[in-house]
Amino acid sequence: MRIITANVNGIRAAARKGFFDWLPKQNADVVCIQETKAQVHQLEDDIFRPQGYHCYYHDAEKKGYSGVALYCKAEPDEVIVGMGNEEFDAEGRYIEARFGNLSVISLYMPSGSAKEERQLVKYRCMDFFEIKMQEMKDSGRDVLICGDWNIAHKNEDIRNWKGNLKNSGFLPEERAWLDKLFDEMGFIDAFRELPQEEHQYTWWSNRGQARANNVGWRIDYHILTPGMKGKVKATEIYREESFSDHAPLIIDYDYELPK
Repeated sequence: MRIITANVNGIRAAARKGFFDWLPKQNADVVCIQETKAQVHQLEDDIFRPQGYHCYYHDAEKKGYSGVALYCKAEPDEVIVGMGNEEFDAEGRYIEARFGNLSVISLYMPSGSAKEERQLVKYRCMDFFEIKMQEMKDSGRDVLICGDWNIAHKNEDIRNWKGNLKNSGFLPEERAWLDKLFDEMGFIDAFRELPQEEHQYTWWSNRGQARANNVGWRIDYHILTPGMKGKVKATEIYREESFSDHAPLIIDYDYELPK
């Protein structure tokens, strides 16, 4: 089973940069997209419904903002739009596809970098989502939560960690929250299941030459329920082309997608 997550930073812009030329060659079973920055009625062109996929979108009420999507080769048994919280669902941050006992979720966690008010929104979302993750774990389902979590977990997940200790995305409270998810609740950071080279990042600032110099952050994840431990076969951060300020994260699993 191959799952791709990609923050496209505007799906129409990513289309112009070749995202939909690249995608069919990847043979992904499920594609999780974040930051579509479009309403469904703006995505009527066939390019936004890739051949061979069942496509589902969840928009933000605010135009040109946030938004998530799922492209599924197999038709899901059920698609759940929204995480069940009015504040965050108005921003189009969660969509889930269910296949038998498996759930694949596209998640776009809020960023707190714009202003303090948005950091407080992020903390509220983290608190709510932690409860939801406990429910996922207790359900006995296999769950993959894929997307832009807007938090770099450890020093090795950010190039300039010393210079970012007081910045949203690398705050002690945010990193401690991921510690809790992984160390106490038993969730799995799929990318770290396999040995990785140094300086593996998924997002680079558009300022300066951050991407060219690989001054990045690893803030895009596949996070798994504990029962999926040992299922990761291969990982790749795709950097050969640039479709947005993020790179797609591709992970292969030793897992048979329910038909």
